[in-house]
Amino acid sequence: MSDLPPTHERLSRPSQSPGLVRYFTLFMAVLYVALGVSLWLVPAGMLRLGETPRQLLAVIFVFYGIVRFVRTYQQYFKKDRHEA
Repeated sequence: MSDLPPTHERLSRPSQSPGLVRYFTLFMAVLYVALGVSLWLVPAGMLRLGETPRQLLAVIFVFYGIVRFVRTYQQYFKKDRHEA
């Protein structure tokens, strides 16, 4: 059939080269923060959301963007102490 290892072996193995994925996840984190900030600053009449739901959604986007940024940084960019 095929020379590929079974799926469970391929999924348990860490990726050898994260490459573009790490920069894309950083970009998405910044995009979520920017979306939250823009929701916070947009005038109330531009969206069909009340003041409180709009601000709550903005806070959620900013918080989620920060969490994604920190997790991405720790996963892809922070040097492991054992490697140094």
